Amino acid sequence: MFIGHFGLAFGAKRAAPAASLGTLFAACQFADLLWPTLVLLGYERVEVLPGATRVTPLDFVSYPYSHSLLALCVWALAGGLVYYAIRRARISAAITVALLIVSHWLLDYATHRPDMPLTLGAADRVGLGLWNSLPGTLAVELAIFAAGVLAYVRETTPRDRTGSVGLWSLVIFLVTVYLANVFGPPPPSAAAVAWSAQAMWLLVIWGYWVDQHRIPHRNS
Repeated sequence: MFIGHFGLAFGAKRAAPAASLGTLFAACQFADLLWPTLVLLGYERVEVLPGATRVTPLDFVSYPYSHSLLALCVWALAGGLVYYAIRRARISAAITVALLIVSHWLLDYATHRPDMPLTLGAADRVGLGLWNSLPGTLAVELAIFAAGVLAYVRETTPRDRTGSVGLWSLVIFLVTVYLANVFGPPPPSAAAVAWSAQAMWLLVIWGYWVDQHRIPHRNS
């Protein structure tokens, strides 16, 4: 799943109004922010296998440190504690950040074929395989994304023109990239996938920038 993760991040603004959208983006996509670096370093492995699923040609051979349920629970605990310590935020906001980190596994479990690891070992992989249905994947992901964006718009008000233009530019960009990935040609190599995935950090920065130009209706 890709755009659905961002949908949860947008929607989480309701649970944690004081948390920046950039922080929520980083939490929901923590696994995918960590994963490409681990691939490039050789600790995790992905292969390009056209036809692996109807939606993506990627074969996730090994990614226990970034995508196993056990690892993400540990990362979530650490992330929640770090956010609480740095921001001195309410415990509910820290819990929201932690839950977003774990939510990545849950959404990927729904979409991936049985390649989602439960532990750091190679066995016990699961997945419901929504990616085997292109219409089903599009319907679920776009619905989650639309609901999340709607919740964010209802929870915040533009501080200035940038707060409006920046947000809708981000929304359009995310949808465009998502559709390009789904309907575009397969990537040339696993390394190309990992290097291009590093660009997701720019989306986190974009989230911080947008949120600075919007006012939450609630501060806690």
